Amino acid sequence: MSNYPELHTDRLVLRAFQLSDATEVQMLAGAREVAEMTLNIPHPYSNGLAENWISSHKKDFEAGMGMRFAIVEKETAKLIGAIGLIITERFNRAELGYWVGKPYWGKGFATEATKELLRYGFQELKLNKVYATHMTRNPASGRVLQKIGMQLEGLLKQHALKWDQFVDLAAYGILAESWHSSQKH
Repeated sequence: MSNYPELHTDRLVLRAFQLSDATEVQMLAGAREVAEMTLNIPHPYSNGLAENWISSHKKDFEAGMGMRFAIVEKETAKLIGAIGLIITERFNRAELGYWVGKPYWGKGFATEATKELLRYGFQELKLNKVYATHMTRNPASGRVLQKIGMQLEGLLKQHALKWDQFVDLAAYGILAESWHSSQKH
């Protein structure tokens, strides 16, 4: 994709998804343990869904509505997850979302990727705020958000429906001024 950014950290590359990633996306995102901790990943993960999802990225990016990156391990070039920002231009803010495949849990990849995407959002996109929510039954996601400097802003009781069950969401956010001042230390 032309002009789609590519971001680098010590261990990761955040790059545009390619249709060739679809099989790996279906396998990793389709794992029940991953799907049950996210609001938008179905289970079972049907054939063709990954291709349709990947195909939607360019249009969203070109419309300024957001960007989704493949999280790829630098050393092995293996796809390990996805991360993105859904931008609300009117309010100069974005919602951060991510998932990491189960074989890669507990290795700090989500923290490393979210930290870099926050940097990109504040330095390059000049966002005023980045926010995220996670299901309260997924405290590991909350720890990632805390590690990158986000603050708990509230609890949204029975805010979403996942697999016929209403779930509580914890809402986190960070303002540009807070992020910039944290970078000076």
